[in-house]
Amino acid sequence: MVALPTAEGVFYLDIQWYPGHMAKAKRLLSAQLAKVDLVVELCDARLPLSSRNPALDALIRHKRRVLLLCKADLAEHAKTQAWLAYFKRQGTEVMAYDKSPQKTKQARQLIEVAAQDVLERNRRRGIQKTLRAMVVGVPNVGKSTFINRLYGGSIAKTGDRPGVTKSNQWVKVSPYLEVLDTPGMLWPKLNDQRAATRLAYIGTIRDAVYDQYELCVNLLEDLLSVMPQRTMERYKIKDAELRGYPLLEEVCRGRGFLMRGGVCDLDRACAVILDEFREGKVGKITLEEAPKPEREDGHAEAL
Repeated sequence: MVALPTAEGVFYLDIQWYPGHMAKAKRLLSAQLAKVDLVVELCDARLPLSSRNPALDALIRHKRRVLLLCKADLAEHAKTQAWLAYFKRQGTEVMAYDKSPQKTKQARQLIEVAAQDVLERNRRRGIQKTLRAMVVGVPNVGKSTFINRLYGGSIAKTGDRPGVTKSNQWVKVSPYLEVLDTPGMLWPKLNDQRAATRLAYIGTIRDAVYDQYELCVNLLEDLLSVMPQRTMERYKIKDAELRGYPLLEEVCRGRGFLMRGGVCDLDRACAVILDEFREGKVGKITLEEAPKPEREDGHAEAL
């Protein structure tokens, strides 16, 4: 496992992963596209850029698309609003989504509004056709959970690890709406190692693919860069300048993750750090900033 430096001096993991089921997921998705009226794309509100698969653009470019920024309750509100504004400037129909009943109702309304042109065309032809929507996104972004919320019960398999959904599954969520749950799909080459590392933070990439110690060091360094005081308080870090393995060992001592003889329990520390981040216990956090709008002179405006 090799750590690669960035222009900011932060090191990210060298992750390479495109297993066979990803290629199968792409084939399944491509085969079903002709049967759907629109596509509902899910990304993680904490990583609105890294958690979007650029390969999807080519696959679904001829379909109407709705974008949901999932787990918005775990992200920083102001940054989520900036991302919503950014995507709307791109002409994307988008909303921030969490698992609340109100947000689920809003998401359904957004899907129905986006499909109005399809429904109107069918009505003019005298066709009463059920609206079909395909739900897509990277692994572990919350597709099956979203479908269960639309359905009002547990019909799609869910889990806190990638790869739970193995095949396409149609779910009728109302007399007029069917949604297709699809396996999560990554792009063939993870050329952007910062994005790949951050995908590992949220559980999109299987834990076995990377060095967990290095991943946790990266996560701690990222957290210190965006919310230093809160991170230091939660993990009992006394020296804000610590980096690398000494930082992880500091967390072990601060949180009491010690074995006999005062040896740092790195495995326990890593498990806790990743779980707390994924469950939102560290606090609301967004690791990516939305691009600022450009003025007419080509310069970015302050948000």
